[in-house]
Amino acid sequence: MAIYKALIASVLLSLLVLHLVEADHEMQVSTNAKPGYASPKIDCGAACKARCQLSSRPNLCKRACGTCCGKCSCVPPGTAGNYEVCPCYAALTTHGGRRKCP
Repeated sequence: MAIYKALIASVLLSLLVLHLVEADHEMQVSTNAKPGYASPKIDCGAACKARCQLSSRPNLCKRACGTCCGKCSCVPPGTAGNYEVCPCYAALTTHGGRRKCP
């Protein structure tokens, strides 16, 4: 009878350890995300529509924003500025050296 209790206790202890290891791994994955970079699940269309809503050339703005969002998986909040939130988005430039992303 003592052998069965020891076996059950060791199985339960093993399950507890596996659960803790899995939880720790999930925590490390979530904290290793780089700041300023969004997850790849971003809806670029909606984010760029919001970003370009006040633009004088909304179609051009959405096209440029969509290209940048596709490369960076990130669009800064608001209709202008806030580039510090998404460094990749801010770093993209045109051939002329001007900022590519609106």
